This record gives sequence, C-alpha cells and structure tokens, in this order.
Amino acid sequence: MDAISLGIGVLIAVVLLIVIAIAFVITRLFRKVEQGKALIISKTKKVDVTFTGAVVLPVLHKAETMDISVKTIEIRRAGREGLICQDNIRADIQITFFVRVNKTVEDVIKVAQSIGTARASDKVAIQEFFAAKFSEALKTVGKQLDFVDLYTKREEFRDRIIQVIGTDLNGYHLDDAAIDFLEQTPMAQLDGANILDAQGIRKITELTAIEHVRTNEFQRTEQKEITRQDVDARETILELERRQAEAEIKQRREVETLRAREEAATARVQEEERLGSQSAFIKTEEQLGIQRENQAREIAVAQKNRERVIAVESERIEKDRMLEVIGRERETELNRIAATKEVEAERREVADVIRERIAVDRTVAEQEESILTLRAVEDAERSRRSVIIAAEAEAQEKLVKDIKAAEAAEAASTHLAAEQLTLAEARLKTADLDAQAKLRLAEGIQAETAAPGLAAVQVRDAEADVTEKAGLAEAEATAARLKAEAEGSRLKALAEAEGTQARATADAAVIGEKLKAEAAGLTEKAAAMAALDEASRGHEEYRLRLDAEKEIRLAGLEVQRQVAESQATVLATGLENADIDIVGGESVFFDRLVSSISLGKAVDGFVDNSQTAQALAGPWLDGSSSFTDDLSRVLGSVSTGDVQNLTVSALLMRLMGSSGAASGQVEQLLAAAKELGLADLPVSSVAGTKVAPGAVSLNGAGAQG
Repeated sequence: MDAISLGIGVLIAVVLLIVIAIAFVITRLFRKVEQGKALIISKTKKVDVTFTGAVVLPVLHKAETMDISVKTIEIRRAGREGLICQDNIRADIQITFFVRVNKTVEDVIKVAQSIGTARASDKVAIQEFFAAKFSEALKTVGKQLDFVDLYTKREEFRDRIIQVIGTDLNGYHLDDAAIDFLEQTPMAQLDGANILDAQGIRKITELTAIEHVRTNEFQRTEQKEITRQDVDARETILELERRQAEAEIKQRREVETLRAREEAATARVQEEERLGSQSAFIKTEEQLGIQRENQAREIAVAQKNRERVIAVESERIEKDRMLEVIGRERETELNRIAATKEVEAERREVADVIRERIAVDRTVAEQEESILTLRAVEDAERSRRSVIIAAEAEAQEKLVKDIKAAEAAEAASTHLAAEQLTLAEARLKTADLDAQAKLRLAEGIQAETAAPGLAAVQVRDAEADVTEKAGLAEAEATAARLKAEAEGSRLKALAEAEGTQARATADAAVIGEKLKAEAAGLTEKAAAMAALDEASRGHEEYRLRLDAEKEIRLAGLEVQRQVAESQATVLATGLENADIDIVGGESVFFDRLVSSISLGKAVDGFVDNSQTAQALAGPWLDGSSSFTDDLSRVLGSVSTGDVQNLTVSALLMRLMGSSGAASGQVEQLLAAAKELGLADLPVSSVAGTKVAPGAVSLNGAGAQG
C-alpha cells in the first residue's frame, strides 16, 4: 500500500512538473498584443492573425506586429500647386484623412502582403503610399465645384472626396476626412502665363471689383446714417437732460416730506418697542428660574442612573474576563493535544523514511551485484576480443608479409621496365595541355613495356641479377637527365604561359568585340525575324536548325577523328617492337586489343597473388613441367575438334576428377576462373593455337595477351 501511495505521489509530482513546465514555456512564448495592433504569425503552411495574443514558437513561427489604429494622412496644396476649382480659381487647402486597417483577418493579411508590416505601421510610409491617390481624388472633386461652393458645401465636398477615393483601400478603410484649412491662393503666387491661372485672375478681378464698388456704397451709406443718428441722438440727449433736472427737484421735495414722516413714526415705534422689551425681560427671568430648578432635579436623577450603569458594566466586565481566562486555558489544552498529534505523525514519517532507506540500500546492493557481474562479463568479453584481435593482427601480419614478398618478386621481375616507366612519367608531367591523349599514350607504353618485361623474366630468370644492376645504373643516369630536362621544361612552360597569357588577353579583347558585333547582329536578326510572316519565319527556323545539326555532326566527326588518331598513336608507340597478326579491323580491333592486354594482366596478377594458382601452376611456371605435354597426356584420347571446343571450365572439371587429392585446389582454381570471367574461354585461345577474329596474337616478345 505504501509503495502504491509512493508511486501515485511520484506520478502526481511528475504530472505537476510537466504542467508547470508547459505553463512556463507557454508564458515565455506567449506574446500579448496591445490595443490598436495586430500580431501576424507566419507558420509553415498558413498565416494566422490575432488581436489579443498567441504562442510563438522560436524557429517554426515568425511573428510581426502591425499597427491597425487610426492614422491621419495630411494632403496640402498651396501656391502654384493649389487646388484648381471649377471656376479656375486656385485654393490653398489642407485636408486630413483618417484611415485604419479593418479589424479582420483578411484585411490585415492583405495589408501585410501588399505593403509589409513595417510600412503599414509607419505613418510616413502610409503617407507616401496614399498621397498620390488622395491628391488625385482631391483634384478630381475640386474641379467639380466653384471656389465659393468649397465653403458653402463643405460637407458635400468632403463626401464627394470620400466617394471618389472609396472606403476599401487594399485592406485599409477610410473613416472620415476633415478640411483643416481652406483659403484662396494669393494672386501674387499665381502664374499669369498659365491659362487656368489667367482665367482665375480674371474671375477674381471681376468679383473683387464688384465687391469693392458695393463696399464703397455701403461705406458712404454708413457715414450718412451715422451722421443722422448723431443729430437725433444729440436732440434726444438734451430733452432727456431737461426731464432729468425736473425729476431731480421733484424727488428732493418728496424726500424731505418722507423723511419727517418717517422720523415721527420712528419715535413712536421706539417707545412701543422699549415697553415690549421690559415686559419680555421680566417674563424671561421668571422662566429662567423655573428652568434652573428643573435642571437641578434632572442632574440628580442622571447621577443616580450613572451609578447604576457603572455597577452593571463592572459586573459584565468581570464576567467577560472570567470567560476569556477559561477560553485561553481551553485553547492551551487544544494546542497541547495538536502538538502531541504532530509529534506522533513526525514519528510515523521518520519510520517511513527509515523503511524507504532500507529498501533503497537493498536496491543499491542489488545494483552493485549486477554491476560486478556485468564487469566480470565485460572483462571476459574484452579478453576474448583481445585474443581475437591478436589472432587477426598475426594473420594480417602474415598477409602483409606475403603481399610484400609478392611485390618484391614483381619488382624483381619488372626492373627492366623502370627506365621506360620513368620516361613515361616525365612525359606526363610536361604534357599538361594534352593530358588526356598523353595519358592514353603513357598507359599504352606502360602496357607494352610491362608485357615483354614479364615474358623476358619468365624465360631468362638466370640473367636477372646482371640485368638488375645494369638497369639500376641506367635508371640513375636517366633520373639525372630527366631532372635537368624537367627544369628546362618548367622554364619553357613559364615563358610559354606568359606568352599565352598575353595572347589570351588580346584574344579576349577580340572576342569581346566579336561578341558585341554578334549581339548587334542578333538584335538586327531578331528584328528581321519579327518582321517576317509565318511561312518565312518557319523556313528560316528550319534552315537554322539544319545548320545547327550540321555543326553538331561535324564536331562529332572531329571528335571521332581525334580519338582515332590518339588510338593509332598509342598502338604505334606501344606495339612498334611486336610481331602482330591483325585479323579484325576498325573499332573492334582496338577494343579487343585492350581487352586482351587487360586479360593478360589480370591472369598474371591472379597467378602472382594466389597461393592456390602458384601451387597448381608452379611446375609449369618454373619450367620443370610442360603445360602442353600435360594437356596432351590428359586429353590424349580426345580428338582435335574436342580440344578446339574445350573450355577452361570443362578442362578444370576433368582435372578435378582425375587429380585425386588436389581436387580441392582445382575447385578453388575453377571458382577463381569464374570470378575473372575465364570459365567460358576456349582452351585454344589460352594455348595460342588459334586467334579469334578481331583479336591479335603478340608473339614478337614471347608473351601471349
């Protein structure tokens, strides 16, 4: 039960950790969006737009913020760039447009894809983007109204501008437009040579002249009316001053009468008021005495009530104090009981920890035992691998010794070809400009020199020591001579390279002029082709296609000629000392010649590197036995036609049946012949009795290819 509880606790802890980690990652990757802005998230397959916030993954997502709040675009036209009205009067105008991006996913994506998020959030970029469109709409509507109508019909003027522009502007929405400034352009800034400005100047002059006359008339009428009104006003003022004097005298008389009447009335009222005040004083003193007696009685009653309340309150306080003492004692006892419970719980937890520690120690001991077992197994495996590696190293060492011995034998057998090989390498180094042809030439020379050398070694094994010494001396002399020749060739090549560079520079200039002329010719030719009719153009294209095919075929023939020359050079150099019977011709001859040489080298390499082949063919190679005699003895009962049709695989099968103990080695030789592709080859071609058509027999050097 404890293990289950522990497992559940661990599972809950892991789940909480995962939830906390996910919440932490989300809080780190969650990007909030301010009001008036939109977050554009470019994902792998689609684009999302959010106006509140979203999670942005660092590598998979690219987040961009675009301002979608209302922006103002100011269009100002003044001076000679002023707005021309229908009556050709220019007006200095400044109008402010209020645009914003619609708070929809489609419009936000449309704006982001059309001008980009950075430009969509830049007021200057938006100004540049819409300036031409708004200015054109302003000029269009302005030309439809007279100058005076711009003032009297401001709302119509604004509505027409909004109607011409439209509310949908590639994702933007035109909310409103406000005319900030509207005035006539001063005549000093108009261009008299401009027909529209000239008509505007005439219209302004006519209107201002009429208005000046009317203004002067109104001014004179104003002066007359002012003078008349001044006279009437003076007469009225004098009459009013007379009436004012009469009214003032009458007012003084009436004031004196009223003052005397008021003084008599005041004295009478004063006496009446004094009588009333004395009566009120006596009555007030009487009421004050009564109130004093009532106050004393109320004070005594309040004192008694206060003493009674104090006694009751003291008794209540004492009762509350006793209840508080009892509550504190009860709380202390409860705290002591809770502490005892906590101590018992801690003891149980300590026991659980000790039990878990014992289980962990047991698990650790088991793990240590398994580690010791694994270490012992690994030590045994390591020892086994060491033994295997040592055995493999010993076998590899033996193989390397065998290979080195074979290489030494081959070097001893090919010492006569060293001079020719060195000469071929020198020729290869000095023939960089014709590397491909010279490489084929060197390969032919190497094959030609190696074949007679190997045959000479097999025939004249006794002369090897003397020839080796002579070859070494000649090789040293040749190396010195070739070193001097290489130095001279290097200097010559440097001089030739400088000359070639100068010629290449001149050629490049000539080629550049040629290409320019060709480009001009092609341009004229393209214009001429465009001027041709359909039939003429088709005929010209067919002629050009024939010319191109002719050039391609001529180039192919030239390549074939060069290849034939290279093959002839290789054959002439490699086979100049050979006694050759040519049976086939053309390309088949060269291919079969190379195949015969390759087949001979493959057989030689197989015999030199195969212990089985050396064990079987050793007597034939060292001269102690004759392959022809053995073959005649084995096939004595076979007719000439059977021998002519006998293949290598059939011969080896007969040898396997008659060899007895050596049948296993003959079987290996048969498998090797199949790998080399010699199993189906006629024995007559190997023995040199007949040469197939299209092949050659190399008898001059005593070797068979």
